Amino acid sequence: MKIGFIGLGNMGGGMAANLAKAGHEVHAFDLSEAALAQAVGNGCVQMGTAREAAADVAAVVTMLPAGAHVRQVYADCVIGAAPSDAILIDCSTIDVASARAVAAQAAEQGYQMVDAPVSGGIAAANGGTLTFMVGGSDEGFARAEPILSAMGKAVIHAGASGAGQAAKIANNMLLGATMIATCEAFLLAKKLGLDLQTFYDISSKASGQSWSMTSYCPIPGVGPDSPADRDYQGGFAAALMLKDLKLAMGAAHDANASVPMGAAAEALYQAFANGGGGGLDFSAIIRLLDAEGAKG
Repeated sequence: MKIGFIGLGNMGGGMAANLAKAGHEVHAFDLSEAALAQAVGNGCVQMGTAREAAADVAAVVTMLPAGAHVRQVYADCVIGAAPSDAILIDCSTIDVASARAVAAQAAEQGYQMVDAPVSGGIAAANGGTLTFMVGGSDEGFARAEPILSAMGKAVIHAGASGAGQAAKIANNMLLGATMIATCEAFLLAKKLGLDLQTFYDISSKASGQSWSMTSYCPIPGVGPDSPADRDYQGGFAAALMLKDLKLAMGAAHDANASVPMGAAAEALYQAFANGGGGGLDFSAIIRLLDAEGAKG
């Protein structure tokens, strides 16, 4: 089918390429000429504007930085430009209120829309192994699922509009907190004289096991290949983790939820970003903790 794709950044570029690889005609747009050139090289069709990308397609997929961008792009470039029977799929990670507001605006104009944020990072976006958490109606989910399946390994219906964003925010708050705890445990083991590979071999098979340890270990040379083995380059930027934690804190405030561990994680990632670590993978938070420990 013809699919408009708006937003070809670190995540969107790989996602659009996988749609093209699956045989779809992908009408791609991004403000970056370099991103557009790469998309064309991956089999997409370059469009001159976001409105052009949304026109005459069966589906529109967006991958944008924040809620303000999603609101603007849909109001100015998608709603009214895309055919009314096109399925609208926003894969950005944004606040729940924005996701629901844009979906309501789309519904007023006769569109079906789902929010479908992703988990997995750049490698999964490039490899087509993302996990999608989808909010929207049953019919909207059924229409979006085959498109999302071309870009991921799991597509899960989380509930009504906004539920995908709620699941992503809660999941990434958990991820941010468990990564910090994993880093703390390795640093403590080191100070107590344990060999870190030995600690990994024990804890990865004991009650302290977590995804942050066994799939994304923050220690170079321990566990499967991870950004730690590349000086914390690539992966999921600490600045993006901070963005997601801020979304979680906003959602917790609105829902009157107690999230002390999430709040602590936000404060630590803010300190790490303030110190220049925002461009590194989020597992590089171990450097901040190690430095704090050295001061003590």
